[in-house]
Amino acid sequence: MTNFSDFGFATPILQALAAEGYETPTPIQAQAIPHALAGRDLCGIAQTGTGKTAAFALPILQRLSDSAARRAPRTCRALVLSPTRELSSQIADSFRAYGRQLRLSTAVVFGGVSLFSQQRLLAPGVDILVATPGRLLDLIERRDLSLSNVEVLVLDEADRMLDLGFIHALRRIVKLLPRDRQTLLFSATMPRAIASLAEDYLNDPVKVAVAPVATTAERVEQKIVFVTAARKRDLLSNLLAAPELERVLVFTRTKHGADRVVRHLDDCGVEAAAIHGNKSQPQRERALAGFRAGRTRVLVATDIASRGIDVEAVSHVINFELPNVPEDYVHRIGRTARAGAAGIAISFCSDDERPYLRDIEKLTRLKLPVLPLPADLPATSRAEAPERRPEHPGARAPNRSGPRPNGGRNAAPRPNASQGNRQEMGSRPSSRPAASNGHPPAPANRAQPALASGHRAPANDGGLPAFLHRDGADRRSSRGPWRPRGSGRGGAGRAASPR
Repeated sequence: MTNFSDFGFATPILQALAAEGYETPTPIQAQAIPHALAGRDLCGIAQTGTGKTAAFALPILQRLSDSAARRAPRTCRALVLSPTRELSSQIADSFRAYGRQLRLSTAVVFGGVSLFSQQRLLAPGVDILVATPGRLLDLIERRDLSLSNVEVLVLDEADRMLDLGFIHALRRIVKLLPRDRQTLLFSATMPRAIASLAEDYLNDPVKVAVAPVATTAERVEQKIVFVTAARKRDLLSNLLAAPELERVLVFTRTKHGADRVVRHLDDCGVEAAAIHGNKSQPQRERALAGFRAGRTRVLVATDIASRGIDVEAVSHVINFELPNVPEDYVHRIGRTARAGAAGIAISFCSDDERPYLRDIEKLTRLKLPVLPLPADLPATSRAEAPERRPEHPGARAPNRSGPRPNGGRNAAPRPNASQGNRQEMGSRPSSRPAASNGHPPAPANRAQPALASGHRAPANDGGLPAFLHRDGADRRSSRGPWRPRGSGRGGAGRAASPR
């Protein structure tokens, strides 16, 4: 199929696709849509950013518009389950966009917001319901929703739902569904758990795979930088000084780590926001909206959001911390190079993260090229520098040496490491004299960090110049420390196929 009109979609759907600027289906859409339109159960394996949403949304819209059945109160006709709030919202938006000229209703429910508004939304019944498993079960237990009329079930990002521990919720939900239904399962990877899930929930399914299992996006240029954990934040702010990093996603392993990175970037004058499980739904929506609109240049996220962020023109993904689950690396870097565009992924690796790197390279079957540290990165992180708290009226002077105030054990002078830990937790920055660039002076002779076995770093001739440019041009300067230059990134424009 070379055009959406070849599938036999109704005119309102084709008009909506044309209004979105979509003409040619992606490989997953070309292979999955005919089987879905024929009513077959389907297991679709494709990496993120390949247009999986339209692969199930368009056949569902066609099926429901062709049917004369009407929705009953507190029921839905099609149910789409997804792992995160952000992904659920984006799926619902896609249904509304493609079905804008159809008389079909779409609703989305997830946790973190009021139940009352969702109860009112479901009271008259809806045609298409997009939900996270936990909130869906809450509504079912309150008898605000029945699944007895579901015609089509979609499990989107099924592998991520299993990773987040939703398997028991899925089993409870499936038991409440009619046996006579169509089930569509989509996943970025195909581990044994997903194969088992497909055997249990799908009836004689068609399997569609458009890329080898666990491979990374071909258009993503991937690099690794070896750096100590204490210097990662300075390295991040150093890279973000380059204008070529236009819209950047930064991933951390923990929620508190994401907040610390945002505070550091704010101190450096970089507009940044965090999105993770501790944020309220309004906070998450505002952060994502600001990132989409370009008001926020950097979005710092945890892995729970790695599959729920679908933003055009993300120029760079930075793994501030490597994930301890190698599959998460694939999903993280898939946030860039979406729908045909180019993208760059930079990963920071400290000594204790080398086992994670080995797992990632084994999974992706790719040895990540090593980049040297920028020449102007300070040898000592500001987080490691001794801090001097400002004096406050009535404040007790710090006891640097001698006996403790209670007359007990002798107290040795506080080591710098403890100072760094307090800074890591968000204390006031050091007031130590700094160099002209705002960092402490670096020693003249500085050793390169040790590299993992099998990696060889190129000579440090001034940092990461060519890599920062997505068009691959080498813009090195022989005059002093590296300063990134260039007229901006390359890459393709808007894709001609839906997500």
